[in-house]
Amino acid sequence: MDFSRQTAVITGGAQGIGLACAERIAKAGGRIAVWDMDGALATSAAAGLGNDSFACVVDVSDWDSVVGARDTTLAQAGRIDVMINSAGIAGSNAPLVDYPVDEFARIQAVNVMGTFHVDKAVIPAMRAQKYGRIVNIASVAGKEGNPNASAYSASKAAVIGLTKSLGKELADMDIAVNCVTPAAARTRIFDQMSQEHIDFMLSKIPRGRFLETGEAAEMIAWLASRENSFSTGAVFDLSGGRATY
Repeated sequence: MDFSRQTAVITGGAQGIGLACAERIAKAGGRIAVWDMDGALATSAAAGLGNDSFACVVDVSDWDSVVGARDTTLAQAGRIDVMINSAGIAGSNAPLVDYPVDEFARIQAVNVMGTFHVDKAVIPAMRAQKYGRIVNIASVAGKEGNPNASAYSASKAAVIGLTKSLGKELADMDIAVNCVTPAAARTRIFDQMSQEHIDFMLSKIPRGRFLETGEAAEMIAWLASRENSFSTGAVFDLSGGRATY
């Protein structure tokens, strides 16, 4: 895979799967725009990537913030070839009947509206250059639904549906839109979960271990590359055998 002369925007790119994707694409020559709410962490991550990579502080749940980051990225890099949506939150664990209404809404605002905002913002630039790759990060929870995680499961199911719809809308261009459905990876998102829920997720993975961020980055980088010239509107499994449909 060759990402030289390409700019990849990665939301949540300062840590976890997002950072692993940034490192993989930068290794293949890509310039990275690290979009993250944590400005200091994003700046530090971008500095370590090389290739004139840079950081933008952005709240994906806020449309104006996303537009501002998009405009800043285009002004600095001139183009956006790749968009990887890795920003997301898990929320707490509780039965739906007990789930806080405000927290449920906040998870949808980041995971669903954030994906919508970011995809919507970059499409005009990709259309203008007649090329683009979008990878939305969903979850196996969006396929199967995890008990006591209705907000997160619902948000990731929405990301899957959005990806399929947008992939069809852009299928007549060289703009591929796909998503991945990872099982859990041991990142800072675990800080939002109960140990009981973490143990439940592990028990469901036939591989018997959590996903490594580098493993996710390899598949995502291929989906974001020119080599992925045909697949679009598709869902790619990263669940260690838990869900293969």
